[in-house]
Amino acid sequence: MPPTRSLVTGATGYVGGRLVPQLLEAGHVVRVMVRDERKARTHDWSDDVEIFVGDASSTEDVRAAMEGVDVLYYLLHSIGTGGDFGATEKDMAQRFADEAKRAGVSRIVYLGGMIPEGEQLSEHLSSRGEVGDVLLDSGVPTTVLQAGVIIGSGSASFEMLRYLTERLPVMVTPKWVNTRIQPIAVRDVLRYLVGSADMPADVSRRFDIGGPEVLTYLELMQRFAQIAGLPRRRILKVPVLTPGLSSHWIGLITPVPAGLARPLVESLKNTVVASETDIRQYVPDPEGGLIDFDRSVELALTKIQNLDVPTSWSSAATAGAPAEGLPTDPDWAGGSLYKDERTREVDASPEHLWTVIEGIGGRNGWYSWALAWWVRGVLDRFVGGPGLRRGRRNPRDLVVGDAVDFWRVEETDDHSFLRLRAEMRLPGLAWLEMQVGSTEGGTTTFHHRALFHPKGLLGHVYWWAVWPFHGIVFGSMQRNIAKAAEALED
Repeated sequence: MPPTRSLVTGATGYVGGRLVPQLLEAGHVVRVMVRDERKARTHDWSDDVEIFVGDASSTEDVRAAMEGVDVLYYLLHSIGTGGDFGATEKDMAQRFADEAKRAGVSRIVYLGGMIPEGEQLSEHLSSRGEVGDVLLDSGVPTTVLQAGVIIGSGSASFEMLRYLTERLPVMVTPKWVNTRIQPIAVRDVLRYLVGSADMPADVSRRFDIGGPEVLTYLELMQRFAQIAGLPRRRILKVPVLTPGLSSHWIGLITPVPAGLARPLVESLKNTVVASETDIRQYVPDPEGGLIDFDRSVELALTKIQNLDVPTSWSSAATAGAPAEGLPTDPDWAGGSLYKDERTREVDASPEHLWTVIEGIGGRNGWYSWALAWWVRGVLDRFVGGPGLRRGRRNPRDLVVGDAVDFWRVEETDDHSFLRLRAEMRLPGLAWLEMQVGSTEGGTTTFHHRALFHPKGLLGHVYWWAVWPFHGIVFGSMQRNIAKAAEALED
């Protein structure tokens, strides 16, 4: 019997990036559909899969990606993108459903949210339910797995829980902290996803999936504090905190931006407890049973402490429409592209200079006016941007697609070049480039370049308003990076 050919969408996202190696281990032949091949190439599994570069909004691309596929893993979503993300998700799902039917795909597997009966659903849960309906109506046998809160290193729900509990010994919370939740470990989610590929052809339905315990969000926080060795948290519940206010507060306290936090918070008003356990008929529990909440938290914290977080919510595409173009594109010819360029010689090896550059951001900071960076980060959070709290996936290593505070790694050539694209709220597009070189005399050069493409008059005003501070921010940044590299020589 030939191996199952599986197409994984959302393969550079949180769940998709972890699912691919599990499918390979189970003997699947895997194709991934991605928008940016460079992001896929940063994963260890990239040489073992077929990478199809395409746009999920293009019928032609979706049709081509589906050719010869047995199982479609549909893991795309538009949460946190603002606007009518529900309509966007439904339209995208319909496109994949139609092309899966046309291609003769034998099964669709979709990971959605748990849908409680008799409750008014949040927009996020309602959209997930509608996507499930579209896929189930496709005429292709479909497995819709409905999960509540997923516990695993790097998941948005886990990071929100973790940072709220770690940073706030006393919390004023809305009444949703009493909502009953059935959390599930990401390892069990992946096991269900892989096992769903082998369901009988006459099975096409929803399945609730949850861990072995039902807890309130308040209990999740107190149990997390206990596992993490923190004092018991004091919780003051009030009825006046709206989802909007809660999401902005979460945006200020945690790395999860308000745009992503809001749909997560709104979903917490709904009870997410499994109404059945039928999935076990097709994907039996492992020996020892499902992973409980305490163990899932311990596993996640161990991954974080060991710098072994393979995927993160911030690895996925940033909220909002992606920025267009690159600063090297010929399309910029004739347009406005402001530049601030600086070059200096560094009394350190290229390797030591690169070590400092690659470690920039996160806990290491930006090697210049710390107060200015902090203020800019706070202002960005207030207007819905990621701010500086997002940090980094790994403090020593960068790959394309990584988030670095309010930047995103757009290109990196190990030991020589790093380009970051700004994701803070700006009236234009901005990049920061750092390049390591050498001269014929053997000295190390450090080239530093800030680029800005303004949008409208406000963009031009913004550049000239901040230009006087470039000498302080970027000048000292280059000097201090050079000093840090030189210190490594001692």
